[in-house]
Amino acid sequence: MGSEILIHVTDEETKVAIVEGGRLVEYFFDRKQSQGIVGNIYKGRVSKVLPGMQAAFVDTGLEKAAFLYVDDVFVEGAETLPDALREEVPNGASAEEEPPAVPSAPEGEAPPEQAKRSGRRPIEDILTDGQELLIQTTKEPISTKGPRATTYISLPGRYLVFMPQVNHIGVSRRITNEAERQRLKEIVGNLRTHKGGYIIRTVAEGMTEDEARMDMVFLDLLWEDIKTKKESVRAPALVRVDLDVVFRTIRDYLTNEVDRLFIDNQKEYQRVLEFVRTYLPAYAEKIEYWNRKDSMFQIYSVDQQVARALEKKVWLKSGGYLVIDRAEALTVVDVNTGRFVGEKDPEETILKTNLEAVEEIAHQLRLRNIGGIIILDFIDMEKEKNREKVFSGLQEMLARDKARTNALKISDLGLVEMSRKRVREDLVHLLGETCAYCDGKGYVKSVRTIIYEIFEDLRKIPQVRNAKDRRVILYVHPDVEAELSSEKVFLDAVQQVIRRKVIIKSDPLYHIEEFIIVSP
Repeated sequence: MGSEILIHVTDEETKVAIVEGGRLVEYFFDRKQSQGIVGNIYKGRVSKVLPGMQAAFVDTGLEKAAFLYVDDVFVEGAETLPDALREEVPNGASAEEEPPAVPSAPEGEAPPEQAKRSGRRPIEDILTDGQELLIQTTKEPISTKGPRATTYISLPGRYLVFMPQVNHIGVSRRITNEAERQRLKEIVGNLRTHKGGYIIRTVAEGMTEDEARMDMVFLDLLWEDIKTKKESVRAPALVRVDLDVVFRTIRDYLTNEVDRLFIDNQKEYQRVLEFVRTYLPAYAEKIEYWNRKDSMFQIYSVDQQVARALEKKVWLKSGGYLVIDRAEALTVVDVNTGRFVGEKDPEETILKTNLEAVEEIAHQLRLRNIGGIIILDFIDMEKEKNREKVFSGLQEMLARDKARTNALKISDLGLVEMSRKRVREDLVHLLGETCAYCDGKGYVKSVRTIIYEIFEDLRKIPQVRNAKDRRVILYVHPDVEAELSSEKVFLDAVQQVIRRKVIIKSDPLYHIEEFIIVSP
């Protein structure tokens, strides 16, 4: 299926939408006031080594220190693959074909034994407080966590990713033709004249020797420039900023599968066209300037699709639906039949709903950029062959995702445990913020619950013998005041107990859960 790339540029932000068959599949943006930092290279200073976590914090000059796990620290003589590039390695590759991947560091604390099991030296033997080193960010700051970093520098080009510290040639797992894989490795191997590793990217399928040479020369010059700048600055300092969102899109997404790339800003269009004509002439005809009266995001319904991607419930065409719940450490997707009742066989109805859900789940994970641990709660199926069919469909859909995913088979409870690599915040976090009214809980107390809490607090007020001139003033939200009229019997009983008159006053500026009792 062909795709189209839409780039919408304004003074304050640049938005990119990738559309397949009229359907939004990926959406990302850069804002002038808060640009991303993934891929940036810094000269940092170790601020604290944590032997108990086998990690270190590195001051890069950013608001939050970068988190550096022991397996992301380059040690001379090690032949391991940077974590940021493991998705490029084909599954099932032999040790002769690809370098061994080091264990992935956990999101939270990691036991020190993990470093020992991986055969690595303890981090306290590698790093010391105050030590300066070159690091590259691999994950944006997420929630309360700072950015994730690595000392394995990787420089992506159009066809290759250059890794100066390792001495290996790998091939993207998405290139499945073995003859093509071998051809590409031979081209890069023959052109390589110095130490340094390369990962051959998916887009390199069909790459010529001249294209490989051009990419390698460019990446060599880039690395020399980085080394020169590193020596000229004092830590903490930014050494290199990764490409902006427009050129990252061209580098990573402009392939033969793309039918057209639209840009609605004349200046940006000329900049992109000049770059593509110089480095990717075969794709120049795909670049088009959007000069129509109607906005391309409006024509392609991008904003409406983004708005739906922020909702909790996602409807399926059959009448079933998904409920996507986000928690601190995981995301849960629940599948429901909803209005879909099928025809005769309940098992067939459930199978159809689950199969339809599989496609939508893969789409939502990709569009919303949901990462970390994910639990998929499919409708229970009695037949094993049906469970296998649904899981097979899920794997097929996930294979289209650029992010690395790992899914376990459907359990007897109908659950699939899976993970998806998280590099930056998901769409909800990027476009929204914690609800100021519910403080992120997702709910507020019912009015009746609030009223009964008020009665409990009123009963704690000391009794008075002469209540003629003694009053209690109760300040509440207007909705609570309205509901109190239906609780008059109970309110009267409370007043008799405390022997005071309760005067109710409302204020629309109060939070609905807020109330104040003023007792003389």
